[in-house]
Amino acid sequence: MTFLQAIIIAIVEGITEFLPISSTGHMIITESILGMDIDDFAKAFTVNIQFGAILSVIILYWKRFFQSMKFYYKLFIAFLPAAIIGYELGDFIDDMLDEVWIVAVSLLLGGIILLFVDKWFKKTSENQEITYPTALKIGFFQCIAMIPGVSRSAATIIGGMASKLSRKNAAEFSFFLAVPTMFAASAYKLTENYKTITSDKLDILILGNFVAFVVAMLAIKFFISFLTKYGFKLFGWYRIVVGMAILILWGLGIELTIR
Repeated sequence: MTFLQAIIIAIVEGITEFLPISSTGHMIITESILGMDIDDFAKAFTVNIQFGAILSVIILYWKRFFQSMKFYYKLFIAFLPAAIIGYELGDFIDDMLDEVWIVAVSLLLGGIILLFVDKWFKKTSENQEITYPTALKIGFFQCIAMIPGVSRSAATIIGGMASKLSRKNAAEFSFFLAVPTMFAASAYKLTENYKTITSDKLDILILGNFVAFVVAMLAIKFFISFLTKYGFKLFGWYRIVVGMAILILWGLGIELTIR
């Protein structure tokens, strides 16, 4: 992996991780365009730079993230379904990652859903407190994102809106929930590939985390502002375009892989 490839991958990760557009789908297209050799270090790199994205949430929401134990209990309850189901179905999920068409179809179907989400959940509250049952419900919605291409962000935000949360409040809780979820998933995957991170590749890894951190901060700020004003429709159309692009590349026989 070159420094330029590392920067591009980190930018894609930073932008797509918290937007409801699926980071997996974008990684497929990016790797195809770059013609990358997906070796063990490339896999470890993609996993590790998620820590940079996680840090962006903690920095942006510093005061709100470090608060009462009640807040952490709710995060834990929301995190629990994904932790249990992800552990039990880990091999099945990995098998789905080998099927590029699943990612493409998930992008298309998810895009269609996002076109109508704002109409479905009009009655929301800006000041509604996230209860324990609401946190659990959002946690189960997060499990849908185990299907490649669904988007963890989209699933959890829709789960929040289905519980009468406003778009902004649902999005912010989605960001908070990303911290334990992404940390656990990344740490687990990293145990499989950590030996590939040698001293001569640390510069690339540090650069990737820094770029992902900065870009994710900008993406979160943009997303909250855009979502509050305009809703999900544009993201829905965008997902449909990306899904179609993957299907076209796949249909043309261009080799597409998922890390």
